[in-house]
Amino acid sequence: MGPDNRRAFKCDPFTNIKESECIAKWQLIRLDMLLTTYQEMLRWQEKFAPLQDKIFRYMKREIDDMDETDRWKLDENENGPDNLQP
Repeated sequence: MGPDNRRAFKCDPFTNIKESECIAKWQLIRLDMLLTTYQEMLRWQEKFAPLQDKIFRYMKREIDDMDETDRWKLDENENGPDNLQP
């Protein structure tokens, strides 16, 4: 651990492996970095979740309004002269 509480990795698993656990330590550090990144992504997602829900509701309402507006076109095609029922 460094003075700023950051982990310092002294061996390079790609060039000089001085101890047998070097690769295992490197994998643990990489996993820790991935976990930290994932947790940060989750925090951002939690912040944006309410806004995302509002956008989804707005888009659904707009799509439903467009479908309602175009419904008369579908009704005309279904009961048009070619689709008359006896």
